[in-house]
Amino acid sequence: MIGYWHDFDNGSGIFRIADVPNTWDVIIVAFASDAGNGNVSFTLDPALDKQQFIADIAAKEAAGKKVLLSFGGQNGTVTLNNATEVANFVSSTAAILNEYGFDGIDLDLESGAGVTSGAPIQTNIVTAVKDLKQQFPNLFLTMAPEFPYVQGGYVAYAGIWGAYLPIINGLRDDLNVLQVQLYNNGGLNTPYETSAIPAATEDMLVGSVKMLVEGFPLSYGNAGTFAPLPASKVALGLPSGPHAASSGYATPAVVNATLDCITTDTHCATIHLTTPQPTFRGVMSWSINWDKYSGQAFSSSVGAKVHSLP
Repeated sequence: MIGYWHDFDNGSGIFRIADVPNTWDVIIVAFASDAGNGNVSFTLDPALDKQQFIADIAAKEAAGKKVLLSFGGQNGTVTLNNATEVANFVSSTAAILNEYGFDGIDLDLESGAGVTSGAPIQTNIVTAVKDLKQQFPNLFLTMAPEFPYVQGGYVAYAGIWGAYLPIINGLRDDLNVLQVQLYNNGGLNTPYETSAIPAATEDMLVGSVKMLVEGFPLSYGNAGTFAPLPASKVALGLPSGPHAASSGYATPAVVNATLDCITTDTHCATIHLTTPQPTFRGVMSWSINWDKYSGQAFSSSVGAKVHSLP
């Protein structure tokens, strides 16, 4: 189970990392900030104590958890237009990782970060992460793009559509988990249905994973193909409750049936994987805070299923 923990109160409340339930295996701290000229910064909410926060991270890691720092978010930006900005990004990120003891980073770059076809960030973020890996060989790397930036490349391969695919391809060997956000963007077009599959349905979730682990044609086959990723590097990205996102909340029953379909080809709706994928990585959710707000209804059910997978 992978979840975002945010130190800002968007209605769900703020609490210490120490109070994150053990159900969550990877805790992603949201968010770092753009400090200009490629530099990034991280400032903890004043309601939390910095030294206690650092100690809480260390305690979670001692308990076998991973704690990462996320870049981006709905309104977040990262500026990487040239080699100087790449160098600044790497040095400032390295300083934060060392100061707080984070295990790695999450790339949650959305519209604010300017990830579009041909933009410098497509190649520069790959260079930056590889440079970081030189300093932190065990850097844990996750990515959480919205699905138009990934599976959207099936419909069109221009603008934002499929714009994350060069980043994924450039970091395939370094990537630990790709956790595409399957919410706030409506239905999903796949090679398996003639029209968009409605959000929050089992077929939409299974179809999104099938595209990643089996590969898919770009721009309806007019722009090459996206090569498959190992199932062990793929997770579902979902809201943890009806308040956590404006749309796309899938109930635990739907998520758990999806996990059965992916891993054992049971409890499927219409879409099946060609071959079951028992090494499928799990589930990411926005957010741990909203899950706690909702009485942990999502994480308790889905977490039990994830931890019981083959």
